[in-house]
Amino acid sequence: MNVYAAIIVVALLADALLNFVADLLNLRHLSKRVPAEFKDCYDEASYARAQEYLKATTRFDWLSSAYGLLLLFLFWGFGGFAALHHWLDGPDKSPVAVGLLYIGILLLGRSLLFLPFRIYSTFVIEQRFGFNRTTAATFVGDRVKVLLVATVIGGPLLALILYLFARAGDSAWLYGWLATAAIMMTVQFVAPRWILPLFNRFKPLEDESLKREIASLAERARFPLREVMVVDGSRRSSKANAFFTGFGRNRRIALFDTLLENHEQDEVVAVLAHEIGHFRKRHISQNLFLAVAHAGVLFFLLSIFLGHRGLYEAFHLTGAQPVYAGLVFFSLLYHPIEMGLGLLLNAWSRRHEYQADDFAGELMGSGRALARALKKLSRDSLVNLTPHPFYVKLNYSHPPILERVRRLDGARNHNMP
Repeated sequence: MNVYAAIIVVALLADALLNFVADLLNLRHLSKRVPAEFKDCYDEASYARAQEYLKATTRFDWLSSAYGLLLLFLFWGFGGFAALHHWLDGPDKSPVAVGLLYIGILLLGRSLLFLPFRIYSTFVIEQRFGFNRTTAATFVGDRVKVLLVATVIGGPLLALILYLFARAGDSAWLYGWLATAAIMMTVQFVAPRWILPLFNRFKPLEDESLKREIASLAERARFPLREVMVVDGSRRSSKANAFFTGFGRNRRIALFDTLLENHEQDEVVAVLAHEIGHFRKRHISQNLFLAVAHAGVLFFLLSIFLGHRGLYEAFHLTGAQPVYAGLVFFSLLYHPIEMGLGLLLNAWSRRHEYQADDFAGELMGSGRALARALKKLSRDSLVNLTPHPFYVKLNYSHPPILERVRRLDGARNHNMP
C-alpha cells in the first residue's frame, strides 16, 4: 500500500478506536448516585434522565462516525476523488474555478449525506429529551444561511489560496497564511454586526435592575461594555448560554433568553463575571494568537506535502497534481497531528476555564452564585456529572461541572470567616 494511504487509514481507524474506547469508559464511569454537591438541584428522575441522554447521544455518535468512515473509504476506494477531478478538469479550464467546484462539491455532498443525521439529532433525540424548539422552517433556513456565509467568506479565501499556490512559488504558504490570518481578524469585527444577526434576533436588555448590576460588574472588572443584548436562543433550544462579542472598546454582552428565564439575577451576573474573566485574563487574544499560529503551521506543512507525488497517487491520481485535490488529501494526512494538538488545546482551554471561574469568584465576593448557576445549567442541559478522566482529556474543552463546582465551593469555604 502507498505509504501516505497507509498513514491516513491507520490514523483514521486509530482515531475511531480511541474515541470508541473513551466512550465505553465514559459510559461505564456513570455513577448511580447523585453527587452530594448536586442533591439540591437533581432528583433521582432528572439524574437518570441525564444518563439516558448521554447513552442516546453516544450511540448516535457511534453510528454517525461509522457512517462517515464508511462513506470516505467507499468514495476513496472506488476512485471518487480522482473521478471528480477528471470530470471537472480540462485544458481550457481555470484551475481556480475547477478547484472551487471540486472542493465545493465534496463539501456540499458530505453535508447532504449527513443531513439525515442532523435531522434525526434535532427532531428525534433533542426533541425526545425536551431540548428542541427548532421548527422545520428554522432548520432549513439555518442550513441555507450557513451555506451562504461559507460561500461568501470561504469562497474568495479558497480562491486566493488556490491562486497563490499556483502562482506564488515557494512563498505561497506565507501569503496564504497572512490572508487567512487577515480573514480571521476581520471576522472578529464582522460577525457581531452581520453574521450572528442572520441566525438570531438581538434586542436590548429591558430589565433595569439587571442592567444596573451588569454595569456595576463591568465597571469593577474594567470591562469596556457598550451594551447588553438578549438573544432569542429559545427559538432553537431550551439550553442556556451567555457570551460577549465585539472587539476593542465596542464589546457587547449577549444573554440567551433561556438564561434569564431560568436563573436568578445574581446567577446571571456570576455567569457574565466568568465570561468577563476570559477577557481580563486575555484568553480571547491568546486563543486568537494560537489559531493564527496553528494556521501558519498548517500552511507551512501544506507547502511541503503538496509537491509529493505519492500523496496524489494514494488517491488514484497519477500524473496530475492539482492543488485543490492536494488540499483535500493533506487535510486527511494532517489528521494525526490534529489529534495531538487537540489534546493540548483542550488542556489549555480547561486551564482557562478554571482561571475565569476564579476571577468570577473574586469579582463576586464568593463562588456561591456561579456554582448555583453551573448546577442549574448542567441540570437543564442534562450534562454528565461524572465523565471518565480519559474522556475528559480527549474531548472536554471545559472542566467537568462537578470539578468546577467543588473548586468554587472550596474557594468559598476557604474565604468564609
